[in-house]
Amino acid sequence: MSDEAPVAAEKIEGIVVGVDGSQQSKCALRWAEREAVRRGSVLNIVSAYTIPVFAASSMDAGYSTLDDDLIRGGAEDIVRQARKDLENSQATIRTYIESGDPSGVLLDLSKDAELVVVGTRGRGGFVGRLLGSVSSALPAHAKCPTVVVPLAVAKEQEGDATAAATRKAIVVGVDGSDRARAAVLAAADAAIASDLTLRLICAVAPVGAALAWMPATVDQEAVLEDVRYQMSVGVAWLTSHYPNLKIETEVVSGPPVEVLIRESEHAVLTVTGSRGRGGFAGMLLGSTSQGVLHHSKGPVMVVPDSDDPRLADRKNFDTRAND
Repeated sequence: MSDEAPVAAEKIEGIVVGVDGSQQSKCALRWAEREAVRRGSVLNIVSAYTIPVFAASSMDAGYSTLDDDLIRGGAEDIVRQARKDLENSQATIRTYIESGDPSGVLLDLSKDAELVVVGTRGRGGFVGRLLGSVSSALPAHAKCPTVVVPLAVAKEQEGDATAAATRKAIVVGVDGSDRARAAVLAAADAAIASDLTLRLICAVAPVGAALAWMPATVDQEAVLEDVRYQMSVGVAWLTSHYPNLKIETEVVSGPPVEVLIRESEHAVLTVTGSRGRGGFAGMLLGSTSQGVLHHSKGPVMVVPDSDDPRLADRKNFDTRAND
């Protein structure tokens, strides 16, 4: 099913994927299509374009109109090809073309979307530029989870069965913050939908290296033990909401970015919060999320802050806090 319409014409729900004709956007398109089928969601293919400054500022309206027609025609070709690439899909597909800044268009759509998907880097030029700056800016400002799909995944999509077979779980990084717990809930939803195991990973940088100002009496093993206890509390809390969820946990000594990038090599999806425990109040995207986005070997989902009521009852499972 396909209905081309302006984005502003209706409220768009389901999965939104941004396309610009680049190989990266085609990779994101295929990932989004499979996710839409898995979730039973509508797949909305969106392309946005802007008019070059020299044309928009021209004194001759005729030239400006001609330029708009040409560029929009290019965007229509991109969307038409994207739809053709999915002609055998079981998903319900709708296509949209919008004149405007690609970042702004996708951010507006994130208010109602279930998920926004983009590639790591775009075509560039007047029609494109959809995925370059967008893949960095969108996760920081989006109102729904954003998935960024690296080009490396394309080889697996094209039939690299060996590489695809190594991806067996959804990985989520946790650090004890509410933002990370919101990411855990989103990751759990994805794991249940795909019937996959959820791996909770907490990376603890060595105390001596990360916190040189702390007294030498700080016991690294004691720190790790406390983290393991908090992980067990988290598992009990998560199981209460997802009784059928398969969960694995691991506490790793090492820098969080390096640990999650390593995990991404074998993860179906790597999930992080938009900001971790150490983030400043005004920081929209934490250093861990940025590092994983830039270097991940597989798809990454960044989950924004959430007021999910399930976050409040985690304290009921912490026996130490309740003593």
